[in-house]
Amino acid sequence: MTRLLLTALLAVAAIAARPAWAAQDFAFGMISHAFAGGDGDQALRQAIAETDADNLAFVVVNGIKSPSEPCDDGLYSQRRDILSHAQNGVIMSLAASDWIACRDRQQRSDAIERLARMRELFYSGEFSFGASKLPLLRQSLTAKFRSYAENARWEVGNVLFATVNLPAGNNHFLLDGGRNSEFEDRLIANRNWLQHLFAFAALKKSAAIVFFTDGNPFGPPPKRSFFRTQRDGFAETRRSFSDLAGKFRGRVLIVHGDTVKSKTPPHILWSGNLGSVGTGERWLKIVVDEHLPQLFAVADADGERR
Repeated sequence: MTRLLLTALLAVAAIAARPAWAAQDFAFGMISHAFAGGDGDQALRQAIAETDADNLAFVVVNGIKSPSEPCDDGLYSQRRDILSHAQNGVIMSLAASDWIACRDRQQRSDAIERLARMRELFYSGEFSFGASKLPLLRQSLTAKFRSYAENARWEVGNVLFATVNLPAGNNHFLLDGGRNSEFEDRLIANRNWLQHLFAFAALKKSAAIVFFTDGNPFGPPPKRSFFRTQRDGFAETRRSFSDLAGKFRGRVLIVHGDTVKSKTPPHILWSGNLGSVGTGERWLKIVVDEHLPQLFAVADADGERR
């Protein structure tokens, strides 16, 4: 039996065993990695405990460390252990803070090695972390994109969910001379992934697709300096989202980890059928309700919807 066939059979079994909310209204959460200057370990534990106490279909964790925390295997393994002990199903969404700023002992960039290590530790399984196991299908099942295990998809009810590796900070586009190999190769992989997801959702007649990303592809472009013009690292992906969403009959929601300090609670910004929302500085709860005009709503701690 091939691995892909086995995964499909397990997915069918998981669908049959889904709880009642899977076919009705449900809610999901996304935890931000923005552990502002505090104890990242404790902050993640607290966020997991808070989401465990809620009735959620699953939780996406956007990154497991802040940029100021070390990039060593010990911290990675410790945070992985926290995710494994969650009660909800937990899916890990890769964040720039997990790997891009990492340095070796000679203070040289260690980003590519750390990215590979993150993939080994967090993206080798066919199910989510936590006690509630969700079957995941990864882009790495396609031979051409075997490295991109962090791009995963799953379904709840009639909604397709997916992670896409789009790191904050201009999508890891570097101004240094020469080829931006990591950026350019991932650009191709992500374009293929988006095309696959929209085609799959159209075939299934999904009501919506929800994407989880670190960076906000619809955020403000990078600032221009007097000496050079910075390329917008999200430009190609933004066009792909817009073009594909324009041909899709359902809703398209991007939930990103690009946090902006604001007195206004997070809310979904819609343009046609395409919406986006940031997690804020703690964790975000989103309700999926077929009776809502736009299907999705942000819910606060008291259950009020926005």
